[in-house]
Formats: sequence, structure tokens, C-alpha cells
Amino acid sequence: MKIVVNGKEKIIESKTVQDLLDELNISDKVMATAVNMVVVKKEDWSTFEFNENDKVEFLQFVGGG
Repeated sequence: MKIVVNGKEKIIESKTVQDLLDELNISDKVMATAVNMVVVKKEDWSTFEFNENDKVEFLQFVGGG
């Protein structure tokens, strides 16, 4: 399936948000996820399934001052 992840087109085999995080080896770094500009709650990551051409944003929070 083709999706866009953080602005880059990818062909994936993952079906859920959690599967993709595991596939990309970034599970411990992501704080929030949005699919097509809609936030997906963390408790839904293991059940939320992608559709062809979805636009996925994985977000990290960075502190500073």
C-alpha cells in the first residue's frame, strides 16, 4: 500500500499505526500521530488501519527555552 509518511511517499506492508511504528523502529520516539490531519489517539494505534494514499504525520514533542 502507498502512503505518505512525514512528507515522504512510502510503500508499506503495515496495516495499523502501531505496525508501522514498529516497522520503522520509532515506537518509543513518537508522541502523537495524525492521519489526513486528524489525530489518532494512542489507545487506537493498534486498531487504526491505513487506506491507500493516507497522509501520516508522526510527531515528537521537543522542549526548549
